[in-house]
Amino acid sequence: MMERAAPSLRPSPNSPKTHEPKEERFMNIERYLQSDDARYRECIEACLECWLACEACATACLGEDNVQMMADCIRTDRECATACRTAVELMVRGAESAAAFCAVCADVCDRCAKECAGHDADHCQRCAEACRRCAEACRKVA
Repeated sequence: MMERAAPSLRPSPNSPKTHEPKEERFMNIERYLQSDDARYRECIEACLECWLACEACATACLGEDNVQMMADCIRTDRECATACRTAVELMVRGAESAAAFCAVCADVCDRCAKECAGHDADHCQRCAEACRRCAEACRKVA
C-alpha cells in the first residue's frame, strides 16, 4: 500500500498574495452581539482564547508519554473548553442567563488553571494562563 504525502500548509507559489492590514484580520466581535452591551467583548475574546487553549492542551496531553498521569488535566481541559464555548454562545445571543453562566465559567476556569499549572509542559502553562485571564474577564461580566 502506497503512503500519501501529507498536504503542505504552505501556500503554493501561484497563490494570490493578500496584504490585509492587521486590524482587518481580527474579528470585530461587536458586529455579532445581539445586544448593545459591548461589555461582553473582552469576555468573549478571553473565552475564545481559553476555549482554544484548553482544546490544544487536551490534545497535547494525549500525546504525552504518560497519558494516564494527564487524565485529570484532559478532563478539566474538556470541561473548561465546553464552559467557555457555552459562555460565548450565550453572550453573543444576548441571553438573560449569560452573566450568570459567566460566573460558572469563571469557577471552571479557576479549576482548570489550577490543574494545568501543576504540570510542567508548556501547553499546560499556556492553558493555565489563558484560564486565569478568562476567569478574570468572566467575573467582570457576572
